[in-house]
Amino acid sequence: MDETIAEFIKRTILKIPMNELTTILKAWDFLSENQLQTVNFRQRKESVVQHLIHLCEEKHASISDAAQLDIIYMQFHQHQKVWDVFQMIKGPGEDVDLFDMKQFKNSFKKILQRALKNVTVSFRETEENAVWIRIAWGTQYTKPNQYKPTYVVYYSQTPYAFTSSSMLRRNTPLLGQALTIASKHHQIVKMDLRSRYLDSLKAIVFKQYNQTFETHNSTTPLQERSLGLDINMDSRIIHENIVEKERVQRITQETFGDYPQPQLEFAQYKLETKFKSGLNGSVLAEREEPLRCLIKFSSPHLLEALKSLAPAALVCRIQKLLCYSGSHSQGTQDPSSWQKDLYLLFVPLYPRC
Repeated sequence: MDETIAEFIKRTILKIPMNELTTILKAWDFLSENQLQTVNFRQRKESVVQHLIHLCEEKHASISDAAQLDIIYMQFHQHQKVWDVFQMIKGPGEDVDLFDMKQFKNSFKKILQRALKNVTVSFRETEENAVWIRIAWGTQYTKPNQYKPTYVVYYSQTPYAFTSSSMLRRNTPLLGQALTIASKHHQIVKMDLRSRYLDSLKAIVFKQYNQTFETHNSTTPLQERSLGLDINMDSRIIHENIVEKERVQRITQETFGDYPQPQLEFAQYKLETKFKSGLNGSVLAEREEPLRCLIKFSSPHLLEALKSLAPAALVCRIQKLLCYSGSHSQGTQDPSSWQKDLYLLFVPLYPRC
């Protein structure tokens, strides 16, 4: 076994917590059960690693075997990467083709290898009709860097792929081209979603969380739930607040449901708009090119944060802020057309604000 492969395997094993080591090695399925039984996992980790490297040398582990171990480690520790979402689009009139995993792998690998002389591509299929792809990038003159790979998770017969954010942005167009051609699509676009939680991104793009909300049937009447009202408040004010808080609670529940939201950390909304003004000779009103702006949302748990704005009565303040900063004070078009798109995704609109 080459020294570089031994070092690669050693570094990978050192990253694995001791309480997960046996599980990951069994999932790797490179070392036999009898070989693993010869390892004393209760001794110091350095000694365990040396024993495991010796067993790998006996079986002449290849770079492909080492890459498989790294993929399994990443499957256990997905949150260590920031994941982007790409959506692929069929051309006009194109039909959905039957997916052939073997053909996809061969096509994807050939595209990268034709463009780059030195690149290592590894695949690992899962039970969810998904394939994990690990790409170690090199150049025409340098060997692939096994310690800065890009990971791709592609679900067969869907237009979505999830990629780990990489410092090697120059390879992003090539990666998109390989995904598009291998999956028999016409175009690929990057969605404005990003998170460390891959399962949450999957739940959003596949709309899996909506199914949970639709089947949930709360047995607690809205009137019986705590509305956070002060029992010492004037009775005339209490009635008005109850009606309003019930309405806010009802719309929030209909929009988000009672279950925890998928964990999203980043989202953005792109706006194109033109100025409208009753003043003659307005320079901005005569401008043919639309004004473009980008609204960015970021939070450790973005959807839960947006969900909490409604009961806290902060949605109206955000609406007014957006209106005054980007619409009313500057004479632009009515913001409702684009704000509805934004808040229907995250926060319900409240017409009484």
